[in-house]
Amino acid sequence: MATKITKKTYLNWYRNMLLWRKLEDKASALYIQQKIRGFLHLYNGQEAILAGCREAIDPSKDKMITAYRNHVQPIAMGVEPKYVMAELMGKITGCSKGNGGSMHMFSKEHNFFGGHGIVGGQIPLGAGLAFADKYNGSDAVTLCFMGDGAVRQGSLHETFNLAMLWKLPVVFIVENNGYAMGTSVERTANHTEIWKLGLGYEMPSEPVDGMDPLAMTKAVEKAVKRARKGDGPTFLEAKTYRYKGHSMSDAQHYRKKDEVSEYQKIDPINTTLEFIKENKYASDKEIEAINQEVKETIADAIKFAEESPFPVKQDLYDSVYEQEDYPFIKD
Repeated sequence: MATKITKKTYLNWYRNMLLWRKLEDKASALYIQQKIRGFLHLYNGQEAILAGCREAIDPSKDKMITAYRNHVQPIAMGVEPKYVMAELMGKITGCSKGNGGSMHMFSKEHNFFGGHGIVGGQIPLGAGLAFADKYNGSDAVTLCFMGDGAVRQGSLHETFNLAMLWKLPVVFIVENNGYAMGTSVERTANHTEIWKLGLGYEMPSEPVDGMDPLAMTKAVEKAVKRARKGDGPTFLEAKTYRYKGHSMSDAQHYRKKDEVSEYQKIDPINTTLEFIKENKYASDKEIEAINQEVKETIADAIKFAEESPFPVKQDLYDSVYEQEDYPFIKD
């Protein structure tokens, strides 16, 4: 049965994408204040991909795995923003208990399996999650995200081969934002249509407008339905754009401001809001209420994170060793 797209759907898309965008903006500001350390990879501009994917799955059983641009995905799967913000600040109350930080968000409870810092490392893991579901007789489906740089890894081809051979219930989604770190797609291969890589394995593959949550919903829904029926994987190329650099340390010398401005004209948050207004789905007062709700949610998340304690030394061992098996561990 096709997902019914309603007024509520568009309002949820607007609220969620705005929340994700504003959370990333606050994370950027906190990074500059040195309240967030290490690396920080922001998702600004790519929100429509996640909005559409979330609409097309059942988060109570379906799984999600991605690379290190992973702050907002766990929120889409049901993790409260305050636990993500706490993780960004390295606090014990974070979704990875302060051990993962920006690049390694996890929530087994909400079927979010990372957050992986090794480029392409999550691709075979996504197939592994799908293999486990098939082996155990579950009809759950795994969404496995990757960046356009990760498709140059050998692990993608090895995984595609086995996923097709075993007809695994996994949807591979490359978020093609135009640049692998600072290198454009055109400079890394003799082709620019990444989705065609799946055709060599006779895997159903297609490009999707990654700036449109509706287009993403339809494409992912079709792929999930195929996987749930036992017909195997699909490869989708979500064509999108990131407004920020690869990470906070990226000076972005490889592109001009005009390029960013052109993509901002089709910003998914703005186009969704325009659609809501054109169809009179919400009044200005109702839209302002959503904006205020998002603002308060993020403020509460920051307050929670700042007031939470850092892990202590013993916490490092609790996630690795059993105390009774390693008596040499002392406070």
